[in-house]
Amino acid sequence: MAKPPGTANRETPSKGGSRTGLMTAAPDDIDESAGDTANSRDYVSSLARGLDVLRAFNRTRRKMTLSEVAAETGNTRAGARRILLTLVREGYAVADGRLFDLTPKVLELGFSVLSSKGTWDIARPFIEHLSEEIRESVSAAVLDEYSVVYVSGTQFHRVISVGITVGRRFPAHCTATGRVLLAALPDAQWPDMLASIQLTRMNERTVTDRDEFRAILEDVRAKGWSLVNQELEIGLMSIAVPVALSSGAIIGAVNVGIPTLRMTPEGMVDEILPKLQTTVENITQALKR
Repeated sequence: MAKPPGTANRETPSKGGSRTGLMTAAPDDIDESAGDTANSRDYVSSLARGLDVLRAFNRTRRKMTLSEVAAETGNTRAGARRILLTLVREGYAVADGRLFDLTPKVLELGFSVLSSKGTWDIARPFIEHLSEEIRESVSAAVLDEYSVVYVSGTQFHRVISVGITVGRRFPAHCTATGRVLLAALPDAQWPDMLASIQLTRMNERTVTDRDEFRAILEDVRAKGWSLVNQELEIGLMSIAVPVALSSGAIIGAVNVGIPTLRMTPEGMVDEILPKLQTTVENITQALKR
């Protein structure tokens, strides 16, 4: 994640650190002319620390002990304990001995926003049709800072299949969905994105050189699609195409993931990509209605 841990002692919100795709305009009832002193009174640091704890599970994607949560977020053990027990009481986390884990109820926090737009409800029949046609799993994801979060999809059940559950989060730099969405960012955001994104090495094939990564994104932007060959996980290839509204705004990407034992990179481009592009075009047309 672009945002480092250890933000528990913040008393005022950071400036200029807006998340991709989120509105940053101040509410109408806040007097921006009053300066930072007035705005800081509206900032709830305890809520910010709770959100840091939720994001810590997203970063690690595993069960965590109280000590691990405290270390990951910069909270004291007592502070982390209060937040975790509150999440447990509200049903957003569970405790299993010394380990804490998030529950599926956390997905409600984001799904209420996505479902209100109806975008992925409209896209789902097209995603399912493509999955049946190619007999592979198909999914859709949106960009959240420097990660992708999967918001829709269907898994085609085979002996060896790619299963990405809704709500799953992966680093954007080594996924096909992530690269098409990063490549679609406005030019003005590229310098900060390229300087801030953590190019974590997932395996020996992951691109971690920033100059090489920039060249890849430039190629993805020029082509309009991205193919990632085993950079997230050995044995897995994926190809993605961005989904745009009639205004041209990119709202997410649709992805096909296939094990390398069933497909070559050339086959992904020659056989899968045209069908994927047609599916995305159909989704775009349906969103105009």
